[in-house]
Amino acid sequence: MLINCKGRLTDISSPKVMGILNCTPDSFFDGGKYRNETQLLQQAEKMLTDGATFIDLGAYSSKPNAEFVSEDQELQRIVPVVELLVKHFPDVLLSIDTFRAKVAEACILSGAAIINDIAAGHLDDAMLPTVGKLKVPYIMMHMRGNPQTMVKLTQYNDIIKEMLFYFSDRIHAARTHGIDDIIIDPGFGFAKTLAQNYEVLNKMELFDITGLPLLAGVSRKSMIYKLLGTTPKEALNGTSVLNTIALTKGAKILRVHDVKEAVETVKIFEQLKA
Repeated sequence: MLINCKGRLTDISSPKVMGILNCTPDSFFDGGKYRNETQLLQQAEKMLTDGATFIDLGAYSSKPNAEFVSEDQELQRIVPVVELLVKHFPDVLLSIDTFRAKVAEACILSGAAIINDIAAGHLDDAMLPTVGKLKVPYIMMHMRGNPQTMVKLTQYNDIIKEMLFYFSDRIHAARTHGIDDIIIDPGFGFAKTLAQNYEVLNKMELFDITGLPLLAGVSRKSMIYKLLGTTPKEALNGTSVLNTIALTKGAKILRVHDVKEAVETVKIFEQLKA
């Protein structure tokens, strides 16, 4: 199971870890934590040292009811960070968390490798043609609406069936635009209630029917800390538990805030298969 990242084939047959590095002041867990170049470089180096294969950069918080960020603001926040990380870590594989085609293109041209789109092209008609032109891997997530409206869009007759129809449509559209490497993300926490999140996780192996690799992003999310009556800060243990379950359900990439713990989870999981 190979994806082409900047001309290098990356094998995700064995699960890989994607570290989250937010460039936003309002991310639900680490918003505003990395405010200058030194802090950004230190955190990126720690993630890479701890075993991250990818680093996911985002400059627009997608938490529920997140504040709107203009395209110019997003570009001003994220492009300099891409350039900074590529300069200091030339081999780094950066994933760009954006639903805007102009941001995606600017970041890829600055040295990023992957586009991670929470909207699967629904929030910018230019996204799929742009990714197809750039010939980079594309992560498409399931979501309804946008970060400001998704909390009200949680009514499903059969959530798994409807998600599979959604991915079938989005995969076909992506293929039409020449996108070869596609990864699907069930979108935990996006237009889903707590119970729905656990239903999707429990049945995640059903997405194997797409024939595409799965990304699981549960790190410190409300499906953990609301269930346990704690906070994002206290949700690392729950994150490791859910990451383990996601691996048993077929996840090939774990998107996490805590790289070391996720890498250890993958190592233990892989040993069980040996």
